Amino acid sequence: MHAVLPPALRAVWRPTVHGLEHVPRSGGVILASNHLRFVDSVVIPSVVPRKVVFLAKSDYFTGTGLKGLASRVWFEGLGMLPVDRDDTRAAIASLDIALSVLAAGEAFGIYPEGTRSRDGRIYRGRTGVAHLALTAGVPVVPVGLKGTEKVQPVGSSRPRVVPITVEFGKPIDFKGRFEGVPSGRARREATDEVMAAIQELSGQVEAGVYNERPMD
Repeated sequence: MHAVLPPALRAVWRPTVHGLEHVPRSGGVILASNHLRFVDSVVIPSVVPRKVVFLAKSDYFTGTGLKGLASRVWFEGLGMLPVDRDDTRAAIASLDIALSVLAAGEAFGIYPEGTRSRDGRIYRGRTGVAHLALTAGVPVVPVGLKGTEKVQPVGSSRPRVVPITVEFGKPIDFKGRFEGVPSGRARREATDEVMAAIQELSGQVEAGVYNERPMD
């Protein structure tokens, strides 16, 4: 399925892609992106020439009947792994899953903002991305998405074919850069550097605060 879905999606949306040469063809790497809509997790794997693992809520993998099977095949085909976002231990579990993916030499996709932007601004990054990079010793490739918020606007029942741009920045390698620095400070500084790179690629206005996941 992973060999079939990405080319099919590229054929439909025909996204404009820049900087793809910055994505390592092998080895553990983190793709850290801004987040505008759920479709972001579909667009990124469709343009990267290697499997990119994202986490998705477990509900997408537990449906029954043909619809449940189709959903499960779709998300597994895109390289997504289930995680229970309503479990109080989900944050820790997701980091463990991500580290295992990186240890296996695979690419892991993450949204440092934590949840999608509902007003188009880019929010302050949470330090999980830095924890993964510093613990696994892998580079971070910043990603800037433009236009994905228009694919399926709120209230729309079906996706639209609209111009989409995906920009990959130069890898950021933190190896040896935070020796002797308290871990909390190191994670914060590394995260801020990643977010600055994402913001430069996406061109979004900075919100300056953390984003919160909607309750509904």
